[in-house]
Formats: sequence, C-alpha cells, structure tokens
Amino acid sequence: MKKFELIAFDIDGTLTRSKSPLEDNPLIDTDMSDLLNRLMTKYKVAIISGASMKQFETQILKHLSQDADKLKNLYLLPTNGTTLCAYEKDGWLCPTPNALTDAEKQEIYIAFDKMFAEVGFSIPKRVYGEIIEDRGSQITFSAFGQKAPIELKETWDKDHNKRRQMLSVLKKYLPDFASHIGGTTSIDVTKKGIDKAYGLKRILKHLNVANEKLLYIGDELFPDGNDAPALTLGAECRAVQNPEETKGVILELLK
Repeated sequence: MKKFELIAFDIDGTLTRSKSPLEDNPLIDTDMSDLLNRLMTKYKVAIISGASMKQFETQILKHLSQDADKLKNLYLLPTNGTTLCAYEKDGWLCPTPNALTDAEKQEIYIAFDKMFAEVGFSIPKRVYGEIIEDRGSQITFSAFGQKAPIELKETWDKDHNKRRQMLSVLKKYLPDFASHIGGTTSIDVTKKGIDKAYGLKRILKHLNVANEKLLYIGDELFPDGNDAPALTLGAECRAVQNPEETKGVILELLK
C-alpha cells in the first residue's frame, strides 16, 4: 500500500453505523476502537464529520484509549472542520468555530420551510430530538430527529433519492451556502466553501502534510455526498459501505 502520513475518516457509515441515544449500545465497537488505537501509534489520524464535538465525545472519544501518547496523534474536526480540535496535556483544545450569524441561520430555516412545502415533506408524528439542529457553524436537518433509532433511520432513504430531491430544491433557495447529504437521514448546510475539503485542508496545513500523503475514507463519496469534496484535494480517497469495510482498510494500513 502507498505510504501515507495522515489517515482521515468520516464517522456515520464509516466508523460507526449512526448516532444512537442508547448508552449500552456504543456506536464505535471494541474491534474498531482497538484498530484506531493501533493506527494512532503508526499514523496521524483525523476524524471529520458534520457532527458536533459533543457527538464526537459520545460516539468516538469515550471508546478510545486515554493514553496521551496515542491521543496526541488524533485530530478531530467537528461540523465539517469549522473547528480543529487537538489533544494537549490538559485535554482537548477546540478553538471557536466559524459560526453562522443569526441572520444567516434565519435564512436557512426559511429555506428549509419552503423546501419542505415544495417536496411535500411532513414532519413525522413521532420525532426523536430536533428535526433542524443549530450546531453553531452548521444547520443540520434530520428526518426523524437526531436521536432516532438506527433501524428507523437506515430504512428511510437508502438510495438517497429523497434527499437528492430535497437538496436540489434547497440549493435554489440557498445559492450562497453549501448543502450536502450527510449521515443516514441528514442534510448539512454551512457557509459556502465550508465542507470536508475545507476541513481537510486545515489539518493538512496544520500538520504540514502534502495532499498526496493523505488517505481519506468515507461512505458518501458520491455526488452531493458530504464526503465528495475530499475528492477535489488530489489525495487518495477510499469509498466504504460500512464500518466492516473500514476495518479491512485499517488492517491493510497496519500490515
């Protein structure tokens, strides 16, 4: 395998199935946590997602080694890299993200309402958390709410056609923003130019690593997928369909 210096991962569908509210059902399993712990002894590792830092902590960090020598090789990029979190001796240092203004957020909320009416989407009678969540630097729509059961989320839009239709309408109302399909039921909206390419460029510059020394692994490298911007960097990208395929890639890297 080509020699890399930085290995970057998406979360949902790549390292884990999806978010879950169940504490007894950790979303990064013991095999994956072991593989990531081993990977951090050999490479710099970055994890980038539309998720908030709080979700990173629940889905990833609480299941990883707390060994400082390993964690110093781990970099977290919540909300598609609008902030870059690095481990310091006193814990995780996360600079203030490039937040949306109140006026920008209001414009996005109005656009979602118009899009829902145009495509005929009705908010389900039972929801699990917020349908539209303010993550500071990103607004995220989730069809059943952020804490919906995994089984429900995975059956709603397997082929992404529902969200592709939503996205085509949403972009009409938000020409000055970036919109991408994310997770299993989500659409992420950020400022224009803020996407995973933006976040990955930040970590490459921070670590002084050349683009060709990056391997990016994600499950949404298709057009309009939130991993697709990584394809513009000239780095190697590996598409996976689930965490089991990701484990296979990590095992190759550890050989």
